[in-house]
Amino acid sequence: MRIFTCTPVAFGGGADFFARDSGLLCRGFQAIGVDSRAVMPGGRKPEDEADLIRTEYQNLEAAEWWRAQHLDGVVLYSWGRPKFRKVAAAIRDAGIFLVLSQDSCGLVSPLTGFCDWLHAQWIYGGQGRGLAAWLRFIKLTLHRMSIGLLLSDPLRARHLKCGNVISCVSPGAAEHYRKLCMHYGGPGLTDRVVVIPHAVESKFSHQGSPRKRQVVCVGRWSDEIQKRSHLLMKVMDSLLATDGTVEVAIAGKATPAMESWHGSLPLARRKRVSMRGFLSRDELAELLRESQVFYSPSAYESFGIAAAEALCSGCSVVAGRSVTMPSFDWFVSENSGRLADNDGCEGHATALHEELETWAKGDRDARAISEIWCERLHADKVAASVVGMMDL
Repeated sequence: MRIFTCTPVAFGGGADFFARDSGLLCRGFQAIGVDSRAVMPGGRKPEDEADLIRTEYQNLEAAEWWRAQHLDGVVLYSWGRPKFRKVAAAIRDAGIFLVLSQDSCGLVSPLTGFCDWLHAQWIYGGQGRGLAAWLRFIKLTLHRMSIGLLLSDPLRARHLKCGNVISCVSPGAAEHYRKLCMHYGGPGLTDRVVVIPHAVESKFSHQGSPRKRQVVCVGRWSDEIQKRSHLLMKVMDSLLATDGTVEVAIAGKATPAMESWHGSLPLARRKRVSMRGFLSRDELAELLRESQVFYSPSAYESFGIAAAEALCSGCSVVAGRSVTMPSFDWFVSENSGRLADNDGCEGHATALHEELETWAKGDRDARAISEIWCERLHADKVAASVVGMMDL
């Protein structure tokens, strides 16, 4: 069997690319004996690995080029965007089984559920206070209810109709996509929607390591709107003040505000907070294996790969409950964490304290958490699920 993955954007093709998303799924196919390569447009880059194919973008829109690859299937990471519709159509016209990966929480249109969609627009564009926040929210909402519904949505629907399978990264996202597909294609299109999560590297697993009473946080902290480092600092202040034994490890490059916050902590608390900075994949895996709880302060996540890696490592997960974080409802569903109903400092800190106490009482099992999520999320398992859908 021969299955390629494709991302129609000229990202780098080095080790980082093959550690997640389309690159990692390619490796997952290889692990189960499928002949697989990743495809991207553009000229070859120095860091590109050998199993990456670079080609001119126009080839991605040509059925003849795809037909010449002699493929059984393609997993296309094109987000359902109208601009990549011709790529999806070319793969379909070449007679290749096509899986369309939707890296999204699912709220891509008012037709996915208006109230949830409207709430999401506030989270994406209206965060903050005062007139400026309201103006951003109104502008974003009006744009997506006019140009979005009249132009973008019909083109997205044409894109989605090219796929044999429309894959969503969480059950919650799939429910939203089913509403959109029902509107544009009825049951015939809706039935193509399935859950195929993003893959996780096999190095993220439970290996029997002892667990500290430790909370680990991983993020691209410079992205304040999404990752909310300001909330992270407030929550940790509260947790450290009420729990005299918990340790906190923060991975990812700290912002100046985070460095200042850490330096201002009383010495006894500062000793319990380690600022790890950028970690290699192996270092991150080791950190997760020694921790009990992974905490995400994010406002929104299409999936949450760091949280998925933590689950495979045997951590439980804590985050805020939100329509823009549907994967986390799934992540905590196997006695594997909890969500804060109050998406603010008090709610998050309380959820973290309760989760740590659940570990202390022996009501969390790192091995069981890891076994469940490795079976669902490791790259070879995700790849095997795609092959199974093709067999149908």
